[in-house]
Amino acid sequence: MLPIVYINLDRDVQRRERMEALLAPLPFPHQRLAGVLWRKLSAAEQAQLYSPALNAVQFFRPLADGEKGCYASHLRACEHLLASQNPAVVVLEDDVSLETGFAEVVHAVAQLPADSWDIVKLYSREGEQPWGERPLTPNHRLITYRRVPSMSNGYILSRSGARKLLAGRRPFGRPVDVDVRYWWECGLRVAGVTPAVVTMGAISESSSIWSGGRHRRSWGERWVRWRLQLDYTIRNAWYRRQQQLPAVGPIGRSEFG
Repeated sequence: MLPIVYINLDRDVQRRERMEALLAPLPFPHQRLAGVLWRKLSAAEQAQLYSPALNAVQFFRPLADGEKGCYASHLRACEHLLASQNPAVVVLEDDVSLETGFAEVVHAVAQLPADSWDIVKLYSREGEQPWGERPLTPNHRLITYRRVPSMSNGYILSRSGARKLLAGRRPFGRPVDVDVRYWWECGLRVAGVTPAVVTMGAISESSSIWSGGRHRRSWGERWVRWRLQLDYTIRNAWYRRQQQLPAVGPIGRSEFG
């Protein structure tokens, strides 16, 4: 059974209680992983994790403190996995809903050799048009994406994926969900599941990241964002040809390539 960790800030008690109630009936061990409140980190810790210079090249605006703390929390999940003996871990944010088939999908992914994939996203968009696909369960497919979705609300992380993220994303310059879309930069093997078994809960409308309100984009930021999107489209079209889907056999065996 793969363990589950959910990221939750100390101050978000109601979210914690909700997640405990949501996860208690499932047949997986679970625990809370304390989220990172960015302003509580020392200047040295912040500098190790976030690079304004990298941000200026990679993104169209400086990251908000909530975005930085969110990214640091997901990196903490990587450290948590590598400090354990587990081959992989399910990582959830504390504002998700779980759909029918969640447990079945997690069990099926657990049968894949953990050294043959890095991230399996449990969220996918409606009407997802995959790059490649194979059956995973009777009701779900394992896919590679034409364009990896930008949500990091729920995914399964392998030990190799955790090592790649820690080695290649410290310091970071983009939000965590955007950075995973650039999977080729650190050699991440990203697959997904459709239909989605993790979705956004109603509580997600009240974001911990944007508690101070969303930043309004200037015209200059809109231009940089458009240029970055164009660059992403070109590079994604080139690199996605390298994606290879895990082959799921009749007894759950698989491998990349």
